[in-house]
Amino acid sequence: MSVALILDGATVLLVLAGAFFFLAGTVGLLRFPDSYTRLHSLTKADNTGLGLVVVGLMLQAPTVLFALKMVFVWFLVLVSGAVAAHLISSTALKSGYRPWREK
Repeated sequence: MSVALILDGATVLLVLAGAFFFLAGTVGLLRFPDSYTRLHSLTKADNTGLGLVVVGLMLQAPTVLFALKMVFVWFLVLVSGAVAAHLISSTALKSGYRPWREK
C-alpha cells in the first residue's frame, strides 16, 4: 500500500466521523427538551465534529501553513461557539426561562 492511499483512507474515516458528530448534534438539537441541553449537545458535538474534519483535511493539506490556517479557523469556531452558547444561556436564564426538570 502506498502512503497516499493510507492518508486518503484516514482522511475519509476522519471526515465521516466528523459528519457523524454533526449528525449527533443535530439529533440532540431536535430531541432534547430545553434550550440549555440543546445548546450543550450542539456545541459539544459540533466542536468535536469540526475537529475531526479539520484533522482529516490536514492530512491532505499541501503545506504546513495551510494546515495551521485550518487549525486557527477551528480555534476561532471553538471560541465563538462557546461565547455564543454562554450568551444565549445566560440571556435565557435572566429572562426567566428555567431549565427542564423531570416530573
